[in-house]
Amino acid sequence: MDVRSITDKQKTSYNKLITHVIQSWQWGEFRKSLGIPVLRYGIYEKGKLSKAFQLTLHRIPFANQYVGYLPKGPFPDKALAKALKTIGQERNCAFIKVEPNIEIENYKLKIENSFKLSSKPLFTKYNFILDLTKSEEELLKNMHPKTRYNIRLAQKHGVKVEEHTDDQAFEIYLKLYFETTKRQNYHGHNEHYHRKVWQTLKAVEMARLLIAFYKGKPLTAWMLLNFQDTLYYPYGGSSKTHPEVMANNLVAWQALKLGKKLGLKKFDMWGALGPDADPEDPWFGFHKFKQGYGGHLVEYIGTYDLVFNWPVYMLFTIIDRLTPFKVFLLKLLGK
Repeated sequence: MDVRSITDKQKTSYNKLITHVIQSWQWGEFRKSLGIPVLRYGIYEKGKLSKAFQLTLHRIPFANQYVGYLPKGPFPDKALAKALKTIGQERNCAFIKVEPNIEIENYKLKIENSFKLSSKPLFTKYNFILDLTKSEEELLKNMHPKTRYNIRLAQKHGVKVEEHTDDQAFEIYLKLYFETTKRQNYHGHNEHYHRKVWQTLKAVEMARLLIAFYKGKPLTAWMLLNFQDTLYYPYGGSSKTHPEVMANNLVAWQALKLGKKLGLKKFDMWGALGPDADPEDPWFGFHKFKQGYGGHLVEYIGTYDLVFNWPVYMLFTIIDRLTPFKVFLLKLLGK
């Protein structure tokens, strides 16, 4: 087994081995545009490229070391552990956090012992994924009756959903996104982040917007990303006005139809709570909304840390006890 840096000439080969949009070459270019170091590597078996991944490096405040972050990458086996140990030592990492894009039901290999199960995931352990190879009739049939009713209600009210890739529409999206984060009081990416992801992925036809209008006023806007056979819903925002017209429900339905129009096979809703979701959980409303569309609730194998400097790693654990660590780590890693 050999680990080597991936060059620009290997972009096509690299993307063929990747299974999630945030491991894509194009996403890596977006991360670079934020000034974040992006490292791409390939694992070679008998001279043939067998696995590929990219990770980002994040300087630890008041320390001369880094945290490596590898989200939605390959299975954490011996080959990946060996590769990351080499990278971690070369790049002066205190630890590397990995969040494999591996569902539990597809997990057959043994996780390498070097990986420590992390108590601090950044991505959710669960997600809803819809099968876009089904007909529109089948998709509607699989939805919760209340969701189907809300879609029809939005249509009856005259809500119109438009697809956009222009910057004027992006400004609408941005306004609604930050209106929502403020109203819901949750941590979101800053404006610079959203502008860069839009500019980078729109340029390669991997980003588009769906905006719902009611009587000419925008009520809901979603940014959708596409990569390989999947359409992703990572970001969205909505107005608090006219909740009775159910604009959100119609946008979601139009997103499914858009995925089918693009010839994609899956719709990834980016995250969810578990099978026994607590109604008191602050994210329960988002979970219930997504659940209404009848997607398959998948569970991933979890988040793991490969630790090189235990004192620094333990310091993070202490900070966790004293501060809202996840917010700190989210800001550090710029997720």
